[in-house]
Amino acid sequence: MDNLTYPWLEVAKRLQAVAQAGLEYSGNKYDIDRYNQVRQISLEIMHDFTRLPINMLVDVFASEKGYQTPKVDVRGVVFRENKILMVRETIDDCWSVPGGWADVGLTPFEVARKEVFEEAGLDVLPVRLLAVLDKNRHNHPPDLYHIYKIFVLCEEKGGVLQNGMETSDTGFFSQDELPSLSTPRITVEQIRLMFEFKNNPLKQAVCD
Repeated sequence: MDNLTYPWLEVAKRLQAVAQAGLEYSGNKYDIDRYNQVRQISLEIMHDFTRLPINMLVDVFASEKGYQTPKVDVRGVVFRENKILMVRETIDDCWSVPGGWADVGLTPFEVARKEVFEEAGLDVLPVRLLAVLDKNRHNHPPDLYHIYKIFVLCEEKGGVLQNGMETSDTGFFSQDELPSLSTPRITVEQIRLMFEFKNNPLKQAVCD
């Protein structure tokens, strides 16, 4: 896909959100039929620009109920001296800051601690919210979902660096020696932002 397809992917996601809300709240059978048509149009647009099978798109893109809201991705940011903790993702063999989808029943800080332990083997104490970023506003590849990314600064308290179920390697990297990044999960600009917080502890949290 090239950049010209990105607006259409966003259109498809917006149509899906409208259809999902309409199907949840409408009691009129004619409106329900129209919202189902809108959902089908959104699936056809998404299929045309991703080439993913319609049945797969139904499962991951158009199967939820209720008012649609963004998904939440939480990342735990850990520094050793002037290096940041990163993990190699098995899904694409590239590197990211530890993290993943927020879990129901856990706070963002609890998710950050859990993800760092599960993906890197370290016991950490979450201490500060650094950033809440809208994935659409940053230099990520397009995604089927609208996603908010939460970055939480964590202090290392113990544990031993080790791989997790979804990671094949772990390590600390300086800003000038970053490995190949898993761009659906992290960008160079976001890593730089994390180092800005490291170098300026009084920097205010970013919401963008």
